[in-house]
Amino acid sequence: MNTRTWVALVCILNLGLVGFAVAGQLSARVTGEEIRLRVEPVDPIDPLRGAYVDLAYPDLSSRSTEKTEDVYVSLARSGKVWKATTVSTERPAERPFLKCHDDGWRLSCGIESFFVPQDRAREIEADVNGGDAVAVVKVDSRGNAALVSVQAR
Repeated sequence: MNTRTWVALVCILNLGLVGFAVAGQLSARVTGEEIRLRVEPVDPIDPLRGAYVDLAYPDLSSRSTEKTEDVYVSLARSGKVWKATTVSTERPAERPFLKCHDDGWRLSCGIESFFVPQDRAREIEADVNGGDAVAVVKVDSRGNAALVSVQAR
């Protein structure tokens, strides 16, 4: 093979790896069902990472085991927001559900950080600290989730 062929193959491989890395988020944003979850603040601004809001979800299970594993959190509507009903290592038949990772101390569902401009971060922080905020999340049929926005109720 000549040099151009090798360069083309390397470029295609790199594009494939990038596509694989963002496939879950992209799928959730494009095909996902929109749900709203109550949020709580964790750590609103990190000077090394920029302006972002780090969120916790009080209505999702705080289940954690000593072993790390992927789990599925089944959701049910409760008024204007959604809440966890069960957490299982088996994929549920009913939708919507979140595919999360139990890392031994909390569930990580890929919707814990929201990056925003500095002035918007302070506004969101005030709403979240006041207990008056919800996360707008899109969830696809495989449980992949993408955090779309955080807004006052």
